[in-house]
Amino acid sequence: MGVFSEFINSIVKIIQSSGFVTNDWRNYVMIAISCVLMYLAIKKQYEPLLLLPIAFGMLLVNLCPAVMAAPTADSNGGLLYYLYQGVQLGIYPPLIFLGIGAMTDFGPLIANPKSFLLGAAAQLGIFLTFIGAVLLGFDPQSAGAIGIIGGADGPTAIYVTSILAPQLLGSIAIAAYSYMALVPIIQPPIMKALTTKKERMVRMQQLRPVSKIEKILFPIIVTILISLLLPDAAPLVGMLMLGNLMRESGVVERISKTAQNELMNIITIFLGTTVGATATGSVFLTAKTIKIVILGLLAFSVGTAGGVLFGKLMYHTSGGKVNPLIGSAGVSAVPMAARVSQKVGQEEDPGNFLLMHAMGPNVAGVIGSAVAAGVLISILK
Repeated sequence: MGVFSEFINSIVKIIQSSGFVTNDWRNYVMIAISCVLMYLAIKKQYEPLLLLPIAFGMLLVNLCPAVMAAPTADSNGGLLYYLYQGVQLGIYPPLIFLGIGAMTDFGPLIANPKSFLLGAAAQLGIFLTFIGAVLLGFDPQSAGAIGIIGGADGPTAIYVTSILAPQLLGSIAIAAYSYMALVPIIQPPIMKALTTKKERMVRMQQLRPVSKIEKILFPIIVTILISLLLPDAAPLVGMLMLGNLMRESGVVERISKTAQNELMNIITIFLGTTVGATATGSVFLTAKTIKIVILGLLAFSVGTAGGVLFGKLMYHTSGGKVNPLIGSAGVSAVPMAARVSQKVGQEEDPGNFLLMHAMGPNVAGVIGSAVAAGVLISILK
């Protein structure tokens, strides 16, 4: 009987420690949400490199919260807790920017400097949402972190939030990366609502060739100017431009490829999985988080609208030579937003090729969101 009793007690202990007993009901809601996100990543291919690790991190932490447990006197912390320190300490975002810079061709932006204006206009959502969040009762630091979601730039959102409002890091990171992944769903209705068929069918002139010396000088000049004007933006912009300089100089091909591939892939895995692992049911399913998600969607939508409306202004001032659709690419979701501009344009005219024209505002948006981040940090920290 003693052996049988110990066996029964062991079974009871296993059952009591299982997730079926210990998990909050909200965790199961988050598990369902993570499954939906994985479906979107795998079946619909909505930015799977981001969405899949985020969704799996979300799934894992809601099944086994111990993976994000902090260390105690009696035990070590969970694996993802230690990997998450790269998010909290602001290490991963600049490294992601290094990889983005190494993969990015700034040629379309250099060839058409007016694209900077479209990239700037698309940051409108950041500042309007900041004001809206303050009016809804958020403190200025939290409002600034929420507003940066409008830049559609996950690394920038994480960087700003880790400085201004680290307690909101999980919610804001999830919202920012989710909206980045859902660009193909969110943007087209806004673009079509704000433009006419005639405007969407505009064919733009081919961009001029850009010389190698221009491409080499561009990252150096941008780094100098932005670092002097906004030192708080220097870590992001500096790493972005370092990656680009490695690409364009042609003398460090090996480390350029490492930044584009191995380093970028590793950091993406760590960043996505640990960001997803912050979304436990008890933290994520709250009124505050729901407000953040809604405000983030508003910020992203207003940013898209701001870029398109400025594109319409350029359409009229240029005598119909600028297709307003490229303005939507001013958010910094590279290169997804540019691809969406191309897709929506080709729905009206299959022979219209807007991708390279849209890449100008798109990469300008990356710089613009980093500058906006520097402005918010310098004012609010």
